Amino acid sequence: MDTVLEVENLSKKFSTSWALKDVSFSLYRGEILGIVGPNGAGKTTLINCLLGLILPTSGTIKYFGLSFSRYRSQVLEKVNFASNYVGLPLSLTLEENLLVYAHLYHLKNTKEKISELLKLFGLWEKRKQRTRTLSSGQMMRLCLAKALLNDPQILLLDEPTAGLDPEIARETRDLLLKLSHEQNTSIIITSHNLAEIERISDRLLILQKGQIKALGTTEELLKKFEAQSLEELYFRLNL
Repeated sequence: MDTVLEVENLSKKFSTSWALKDVSFSLYRGEILGIVGPNGAGKTTLINCLLGLILPTSGTIKYFGLSFSRYRSQVLEKVNFASNYVGLPLSLTLEENLLVYAHLYHLKNTKEKISELLKLFGLWEKRKQRTRTLSSGQMMRLCLAKALLNDPQILLLDEPTAGLDPEIARETRDLLLKLSHEQNTSIIITSHNLAEIERISDRLLILQKGQIKALGTTEELLKKFEAQSLEELYFRLNL
């Protein structure tokens, strides 16, 4: 399989505690890798390290065979992210926010792409409104629209469906599957929704206290740990 991301022995220490400890995994082209774990397991820290927002204490990250530390700008042209914990400038309109990021990615068909994404996420009628007027669910949808502006080869998503109503959450999951299957987009997604993760992920990575407790397909992990369901496996590993 074509590997697009390699993480080897990644560790991050804050003061006297380890947020991540010797985390190693690969991501393949067109794969959806679901990451689950309790609060404080290191999920968001891992995403932030993969984005270069946090410098790891040790370990290596390679995108497309390139060292992330050496080719950060080149790599990030092909990567994007959305997070339930990171918003967009509130004083700008929805359209203005997307325009700013479109310029950063040097998009050529800016107006067409922004219109397409605003309509896709049900935000077209609000395009001239200030972002501060959005609900938390609408803000997440705008962040997802931003994440797709540059047609990324890799998407990093930190709890992207948190706060979305059931219909929009389902449409978002369907969109991620379509991106994976039809455009070979590789996706890392964190979530507390085990049913969601099981439904869309090709493989699962379970984190606990900054360490990988399990990695593989749902079928492989249930067999390995003799569990009847992902929920049973999750609580067994995290108790």
